[in-house]
Amino acid sequence: MDMKLELVMVPVTDVDRAKEFYERVGFVVDHDQTVSEAVRFVQLTPPGSACSIAVGRGLTRMEPGSLDNLQMVVEDADATYADLRSRGVEATGVDELAWGRFVGFTDPDGNRWALQQLPDWSA
Repeated sequence: MDMKLELVMVPVTDVDRAKEFYERVGFVVDHDQTVSEAVRFVQLTPPGSACSIAVGRGLTRMEPGSLDNLQMVVEDADATYADLRSRGVEATGVDELAWGRFVGFTDPDGNRWALQQLPDWSA
């Protein structure tokens, strides 16, 4: 049986600020729907990803900033770092580890992201 991760809720305090931030990172806005005074659903997808994130009101009981390490895979850590910086995103420099090269950033609420360039296992 296949199971595919499709949507991750990211807890934020200010939906518009989070939406603008993730758009600046390069995520595409798929939906922005206000259901009621208590519920707003904004779905954003990273380029090339089959999994999206959602920010909004009334979506999760998690505290804003409580996601400590969301991880995505990128083709080139150096190019990703340069791209993020050119978009005005404060990103950590490339960290070289045995299991990959990592770039990190934190959203305005403190949710942390790691972007991993996988090692060339054929080498």
